Amino acid sequence: METKEEPTVERSLEVLSEALGKASVDLCAVRAAVDLARFDLLSHNGSHKRAIIRDTERAITHLRETDESLRDVVSYLRERE
Repeated sequence: METKEEPTVERSLEVLSEALGKASVDLCAVRAAVDLARFDLLSHNGSHKRAIIRDTERAITHLRETDESLRDVVSYLRERE
């Protein structure tokens, strides 16, 4: 029988730090692609899928929720000091 270890604060912060490192690289790449697409849209003014608007709004919502969660983590960490 396998025993499941309870997550520790230290391990949780380690996993969060790793995820943030990977996310920062991904976000930089996505930002570059979005900025390039914006430039391309301005110069070619063509029709585009409505799905882009839906997915963009969903991504913004998730980023806001992530920002709030990260602020909570930082707040808890500051309370310890």
